Amino acid sequence: MIRRPHLRPARRSAVRRTSRTLAALAAMATLLSLNVPDAGAVPPLGVTARAMPDAAAARIGPLFAGGLGGGHFCTAAVVRSDGRDVIATAAHCVGDPQNTVFAPGYRDGRAPHGLWRLTDVFVAPDWTDGEDPDSDLAFATVVPVDGGHGMSVEDAVGGFPVAAEQPDDAAVTVIGYPSTEDAPLRCGNTTALYSGTQRRIDCPGLSGGTSGSPWLVDGAVAGVLGGHEGGGTDPDVSYSAVMGDRAVELYREAADAG
Repeated sequence: MIRRPHLRPARRSAVRRTSRTLAALAAMATLLSLNVPDAGAVPPLGVTARAMPDAAAARIGPLFAGGLGGGHFCTAAVVRSDGRDVIATAAHCVGDPQNTVFAPGYRDGRAPHGLWRLTDVFVAPDWTDGEDPDSDLAFATVVPVDGGHGMSVEDAVGGFPVAAEQPDDAAVTVIGYPSTEDAPLRCGNTTALYSGTQRRIDCPGLSGGTSGSPWLVDGAVAGVLGGHEGGGTDPDVSYSAVMGDRAVELYREAADAG
């Protein structure tokens, strides 16, 4: 605690100016801290824990078969687009798009930002032709299931930028929904290249259902959980196809279509 000295009357105007300055700095600090989770709530590197219900988690949600009663099987995230209606996930998660809905911010059986039906799906030809794990990335446009509130998904929760060509040892945060959980899990760690086209991360407990989870680098989607072995057969080690020029072209195609 800072102890204030006794102030003489002649210095009151200076004190008032100092008080106004401190108040302005406090207000600025408050603005800069909006939507930033408490640092103490972020698990240490390589540790998986329940994700806090913050602005980032609101943009991420599970994919359900038909509706909330159909069980969730993959994860997706809202990304920025001119149409404000694009999500990113793994290509192997969108095999039945007409029967798939997205629930951003889903937690404990509730979908606070509504349900969104997939419309158009964008995957690379290498995935369509042969399910190339290096192309296990998809973008999709979505519309509200009820069709009535006239709001886009990005209007509802915001969207992540997309950032390709990350360093081999990028620090990544993964947020996703195991199919057995009703809230997202979060883990951050430094990544490494498994191959020239695949990236890996050591994060425990990212089991089935986390496919398609965004890999966030400085708040931008730099990959999705998938690729090698569909994202990995060991729940403690996960993979993502390296996002390069082909992924950026696919993203632009989806963004332009929205």
